[in-house]
Amino acid sequence: MDLKILVEEFSKTRLPSTLILLLLLFIVRALLHRRIQRIKTDDPIEHQRWNATARNVLLALLAAGLVLIWAEQLRTFAVSVVAIAAAIVIATKELILCVSGYVLKTASKGFHIGDRIEVNGLRGDVIDHRVLSTTILEIGPGTTSHQHTGRAIVLPNSIFVSSAVINETYTDEYVLHIFTVPVAEDSDWQAAERRLLEAARIECAPYLEQAKHHMEVLQRQHGLVPMTIDPRVMLQMPEPDRINLLLRIPVPARRKGRIEQQILRRYLKGAAQADTPLPTPLPPA
Repeated sequence: MDLKILVEEFSKTRLPSTLILLLLLFIVRALLHRRIQRIKTDDPIEHQRWNATARNVLLALLAAGLVLIWAEQLRTFAVSVVAIAAAIVIATKELILCVSGYVLKTASKGFHIGDRIEVNGLRGDVIDHRVLSTTILEIGPGTTSHQHTGRAIVLPNSIFVSSAVINETYTDEYVLHIFTVPVAEDSDWQAAERRLLEAARIECAPYLEQAKHHMEVLQRQHGLVPMTIDPRVMLQMPEPDRINLLLRIPVPARRKGRIEQQILRRYLKGAAQADTPLPTPLPPA
């Protein structure tokens, strides 16, 4: 007999087989219940326990029998469900990643509206955060500028799943800011260092005590190692004929660019005055 005919005949017998299984289990349950009721015992709860055990065993047999009878249909149905689920996941992959990014951002509390962030080379102030996207006002050009470019960038939240987020205003009120001032290797770099440090101290003086207090509070809250936040200069030599003066200063989180410009202008003004030759004294009359 052809295999296809055998399969069709077997399929026709599944429903009768299911009815026969149900009938047999019903008869067995009735016989077991009658048998249990005839057992003499001093504890009436024993009858309930035996009835519950018999019912659970028959239910397990029913489930196993139905699986055996309908195995082919269940397998086909499972494959169809998996295929549909896979197609849905592939079609909505980006949406799922965006929602995951929103959940990750909300759970980690990495940033809030108003914070200045950098992610995947894009910097800006967060002005809106929704389930699928985050909008920032771009800061640039580059990573050393602190001015708005006038452009808004809409980021899909999926970017927060695969890329690290830098929050430049995490400490809210005051932050530590570093910028570089290059000088020639054969110049008087020590004098330049003194002028830069003096300019930084003058510009930071109005709020230095408040910044120290703020940082001390953060150190106690997060168990950080105490650190000095006074303006300081570090040296780097990226090239044999150039020295970089790295100035680290505490600044209000929203005024990094403005204070950096004030320090640079004061430093350059002092350098120009130092380079100006003194006037030649007049000969005595």
